[in-house]
Amino acid sequence: MEAYKEEFIRFMVDCDVLKFGSFTLKSGRKSPFFMNAGAYTTGSQLRKLGEYYARAIHDTYGDDFDILFGPAYKGIPLAVAASVAYAALYRKEIAYASNRKEIKDHGDTGIMLGQSLKDGDRIVIIEDVTTSGKSIEETFPILKAQADVEIKGLMVSLNRMERGKGEQSALQEISALYGFPTGAIVSMDEVVEYLYGREINGRILIDDALKAQIDAYYREYGAVR
Repeated sequence: MEAYKEEFIRFMVDCDVLKFGSFTLKSGRKSPFFMNAGAYTTGSQLRKLGEYYARAIHDTYGDDFDILFGPAYKGIPLAVAASVAYAALYRKEIAYASNRKEIKDHGDTGIMLGQSLKDGDRIVIIEDVTTSGKSIEETFPILKAQADVEIKGLMVSLNRMERGKGEQSALQEISALYGFPTGAIVSMDEVVEYLYGREINGRILIDDALKAQIDAYYREYGAVR
């Protein structure tokens, strides 16, 4: 596992973004882990988060894109932070764009924020985590309605690796349905590999008991690989 992935896992723990216990998801599933990207609230946290996204995006898509698109609302700070980090790390200016939930009819009108889209723009969509693919169902037609853009791919922070609507993961379903690749900074496999039995800040987050709960969760809800 790359060093920045290990650093990112510890970063999620230190920011109290990745939690372990018992959580009820929107799907109704009872999960032994939960990731809340809304817990990134400070300038230093967002700076580092942007760097992790930028590294993962560069590793996955190289420089073959022009715009980072963050769906409203959680995707907006992600796109901004990652575009700033990308310029600093790779010396390439990447624009950011987002959508509004409501169309603005005065001043800076329209549904878009940030960079206006034009034919031929190459876009990477950036999100926190995808469990059902619903946000992409909403985002894809918005992007295509603006211009004849090319979606280069999707990047999320954590691949939960559980079934979406069918037997595949939400990321696999998105790739199959829309025809673009997907990626994640880390997967839950990598999280478990790194944290199992490891002491972090004076405690072991994934001990034998929690590992058994995670394994049971994936036996029931894990995606086909």
